[in-house]
Amino acid sequence: MRILVAEDEQEIANALKKILEKERYAVDVVYNGRDAIDYIDQIEYDALILDIMMPVMDGLEVLKQIRREGIFTPTLFLTARGDLDDRVAGLDAGADDYLPKPFAAKELAARVKALTRRRDAYVPSVLSFGNISLDRDQYMISSPTDTFRLNNKEFQIMELFMRNPNHIFSTEHLMERIWGMESETEIDVVWTNIGFLRKKLKLLCASIQIKTIRGAGYSLEEDVSCCKK
Repeated sequence: MRILVAEDEQEIANALKKILEKERYAVDVVYNGRDAIDYIDQIEYDALILDIMMPVMDGLEVLKQIRREGIFTPTLFLTARGDLDDRVAGLDAGADDYLPKPFAAKELAARVKALTRRRDAYVPSVLSFGNISLDRDQYMISSPTDTFRLNNKEFQIMELFMRNPNHIFSTEHLMERIWGMESETEIDVVWTNIGFLRKKLKLLCASIQIKTIRGAGYSLEEDVSCCKK
């Protein structure tokens, strides 16, 4: 899962990133509201954490704008402004939750988990496609013959595929979605992780495959022939 943090105080932003990455989220960080809009317009996030008092555009305006655009990503306001009027203003703008500073890391993590559960309310903890199951709680991929634990990036890629079977994802989209827009990682890391997943699917005698669509990207499709020896 990918989360955007928009917080103008760099020390706090870095602390948020560490807390969330410890919980196995992929995290992008921006320091003003305008950049937050740019990121949200380009990447589908699972949750947003917005500070209210930011330069260029404040968190309230960011949320109002994306809600007008039809983007309803679960959102938590994180700010030093904790009085009743500010909480009401945040909720009226379309926020799902509100946590004043200072905050405890455990409470932040719990609230973010609650936000992502709302987004995933209709997504089961175990995804299935063909003869393959993906346990979203344990990072386990399995078939009737075997089970493997996926690393964080492998899991994020496979979860995206299994939630959207037969959908084509470009290499660039996977790079931005899993590693982030400003990642210094080379794009061949996508190909490497796709290769790892393909090997695991082969060992599982999977009836699905990650297919390369020439000039377009990758798609998870059924392929019963891959089980035949």
